[in-house]
Amino acid sequence: MTFTPTDYNPYDFANRRHIGPSPAEMTDMLKAVGVPTLEALIDETIPASIRQETPLGWAPLSEHELLAKLRGVAAKNRVMTSLIGQGYYGTVTPPAIQRNILENPAWYTAYTPYQPEIAQGRLEALLNYQTMVADLTGLPVANASLLDEATAAAEAMAMAERVAKSKARAFFVDTHCHPQTIEVIRTRALPLGIEVIVADPEFLEPEKVFGAIFQYPGTWGNVRDLEPWIDRLHAAKAVAVVATDLLALMMLKAPGEMGADIAVGSAQRFGVPMGYGGPHAAFMSCKDDMKRAMPGRIVGVSIDARGNKAYRLSLQTREQHIRREKATSNVCTAQALLAVMASMYAVFHGPKGLRAIAERVHSYTVRLASALREAGAVLPQKHFFDTITVNVGVGQAGILAAARLEGLNFRKVGNDHVGISLDETTNEDVLARVLRAFGIHTAPPVSADLGFPEAMLRTSEVLTHPVFHMNRAESEMMRYMRRLSDRDLALDRAMIPLGSCTMKLNAAAEMMPITWPEFSSLHPFVPADQAAGYHEAISDLSEKLCEITGYDAFSMQPNSGAQGEYAGLLTIQAYHRARGEGHRDVCLIPVSAHGTNPASAQMAGMKVVVVKSSANGDVDVEDFRARAAEAGDRLAACMITYPSTHGVFEETVREICKITHEHGGQVYIDGANMNAMVGLVKPGEVGGDVSHLNLHKTFAIPHGGGGPGMGPIGVKAHLAPYLPGHPETGGAEGPVSAAPYGSASILLISWAYCLMMGGAGLTQATRVAILNANYIAARLKGAYEVLFMGNRGRVAHECILDTRPFAEAGVTVDDIAKRLIDNGFHAPTMSWPVAGTLMVEPTESETKAEIDRFITALLAIRAEIKAVEAGEISAEDSPLRHAPHTVEDLVADWERKYPREQGCFPPGAFRVDKYWPPVGRVDNVYGDRNLICICPPVESYMAAE
Repeated sequence: MTFTPTDYNPYDFANRRHIGPSPAEMTDMLKAVGVPTLEALIDETIPASIRQETPLGWAPLSEHELLAKLRGVAAKNRVMTSLIGQGYYGTVTPPAIQRNILENPAWYTAYTPYQPEIAQGRLEALLNYQTMVADLTGLPVANASLLDEATAAAEAMAMAERVAKSKARAFFVDTHCHPQTIEVIRTRALPLGIEVIVADPEFLEPEKVFGAIFQYPGTWGNVRDLEPWIDRLHAAKAVAVVATDLLALMMLKAPGEMGADIAVGSAQRFGVPMGYGGPHAAFMSCKDDMKRAMPGRIVGVSIDARGNKAYRLSLQTREQHIRREKATSNVCTAQALLAVMASMYAVFHGPKGLRAIAERVHSYTVRLASALREAGAVLPQKHFFDTITVNVGVGQAGILAAARLEGLNFRKVGNDHVGISLDETTNEDVLARVLRAFGIHTAPPVSADLGFPEAMLRTSEVLTHPVFHMNRAESEMMRYMRRLSDRDLALDRAMIPLGSCTMKLNAAAEMMPITWPEFSSLHPFVPADQAAGYHEAISDLSEKLCEITGYDAFSMQPNSGAQGEYAGLLTIQAYHRARGEGHRDVCLIPVSAHGTNPASAQMAGMKVVVVKSSANGDVDVEDFRARAAEAGDRLAACMITYPSTHGVFEETVREICKITHEHGGQVYIDGANMNAMVGLVKPGEVGGDVSHLNLHKTFAIPHGGGGPGMGPIGVKAHLAPYLPGHPETGGAEGPVSAAPYGSASILLISWAYCLMMGGAGLTQATRVAILNANYIAARLKGAYEVLFMGNRGRVAHECILDTRPFAEAGVTVDDIAKRLIDNGFHAPTMSWPVAGTLMVEPTESETKAEIDRFITALLAIRAEIKAVEAGEISAEDSPLRHAPHTVEDLVADWERKYPREQGCFPPGAFRVDKYWPPVGRVDNVYGDRNLICICPPVESYMAAE
């Protein structure tokens, strides 16, 4: 017998770890679909006219090879003690939070909590975050959360304009705001026609502005009582916004106590590493009468079908994808995972711990200021919390160099000052090194002196809710985090088949590097030579994305998909202005486009013209042609999603691009569905001028319960000069995010994904994503109608199931979605892009067994619908309407008209490992009528018990 070595490669990450179905399973699936090979299916799905000619070229790395490579790249970063401040600070992530939240797939693989019954743990953690922010800022309503401090400030400006009774068209920005905040506000204001006045508050003329923003403490450290300026603004019917710091507010008077209407800032220093810029949860809080104008997600308290307390996202009708071009914001991604971390940091330390940390940081700063003054240094600010600015005259370069020799980064301020911001990681050694950089060799003793007037000292209580006073033994903290995660359904339990959201595998090897100190501890504004590893990673990722998309350049700055849309449109506008065609302001958007598209166009100051869809869901080309002709030389852009939002590769995409270009417009192709294109179609080759990529979808960054996201934009060469710039790195155009590379640390995840998959692996992933979707469509044929298909009867990577016919029997799409919870599944995307439908996207990562389990569940639900249609049971009495079933239902007296077994253990559900939702169906109307968006009082918990 001749020995034949195996050709099985256990280190083939793409085909053995990332892609779910095995080759043998794919053979069976192809039979069900009715095609002989995977390539034959792709030929029937994607028009030959748009297929790319050259395959993606790089070879894959195994997991261990990847980690070795990343260790080498990480070593090229130089980790120093960065005291630069400017909104970013060293912090200590409690190991219990790092291990049980940040590194736990139960938390980082969850989807946005639109289905509240399976998101109660996340929602409670986010409600804790809102309570923390509301308490510390002294304002009653907070959201959870925004992208970064600078974009939160820009959102606050837009919100102020909406709610102000002043008719002025200018917004005042305090010169003491962080430079990146000022520039992001300017970027946001320009297309909206808002005049931005940047000056010292001494020169504020309240009657000339609808609002103003102040930094508290200021970027150079100044602590000022803002109340007199806020009173003057209110007298002029203008709105006062305060950008603030949560740790400082443990000691300083709250913005709400000074009369502020809105407060914004970043929760980064509450245990979230700097990560070269992100991701970090930003916050916004406001007065109660402004809450319905607040952007972002607000978690609220409602009740379930049994009257028990239940959490949910409140006021969802405010969300931009519902309001479309009438939206006041395009906020879609939150920073949910980071908000959860920050909230757990507050629970972990409690008010006493946070106050102690704040006092310790302040004490070190007082001692530093005292030593410098005693040595004759000039400190311009009288009052401070953790930041001082020192006038060093012509000695600036020498001081900065001396600091670097001590392993320190100071902030360069102008040509003759340096800034120093102390933080939670500051200790006696750091203080001694800072002083040595100034030639001082003795630190002053610890004292009880304050660096600001006692009148500014906070006296109001904070974090009084019992959750911030639980026993902080690690055993109790670990159990609390475990209890919350057990209430949720994430990818670590089951597939999440959401159309347009691509909930694929987030591999452990891809996630590991983000917690390495060489990546996590870098300040975003360190000198470039200290971030050589990051620049190598970002550069190589950009090159690979250019190869994948057919574009010539990328900006990594947008830190969400919607932010990418906005940045892409601003890039197009800047291009038109540079050519003397600034009058171009019309954006054509098909009615089927993602809801963020018209919202982004509105924010960019464009006039949205909606294009019809034809009967099969495709863009109506003749209507598109007519609308383009009407726009004429005012046509700025069109925004299309490809493959379409209906899950089809439309044959006419090149024609739509050609029409746009003939009228002088630019083509924006939404990259949300890139998971159906990688390796097969390049948007930059079919006529696109700019696209954003949702790295948190196609390129494996996890959703984190609603964020982080990244939405970098790729552009053709003619648009490259107009990509977003940044005050730290230069560029002709203004920034859209606080950091030059957005949430830079999570770019490592997408880079690792590309490196381990290799070009061929990425292409195979796309093919299998299309196979999995077509397999579901084929298996469900006859039970559910698939609403849209291509000319040859195929769907792309997702399919829309039409559940509208069941409404005649009284069964709603909500009933089906909630019944899937009983089977242990997250529902597909509901009622979008067509009301009363379910959009299913299985992704390439799901195994045949899991997809078959999902199909079994849907077929069982269809059988229950047939029983209703046949009059065997009413919709009201059926398990569909009572879903989801809880353990409380299981053990309660059973008086329902269907068996307990059918209700609680439907086909497809696991028996031993069954997921039990912690609450029954949540009452949305009750929650909106009784809006409570901070932790309920302890009495409500006692009542529930």
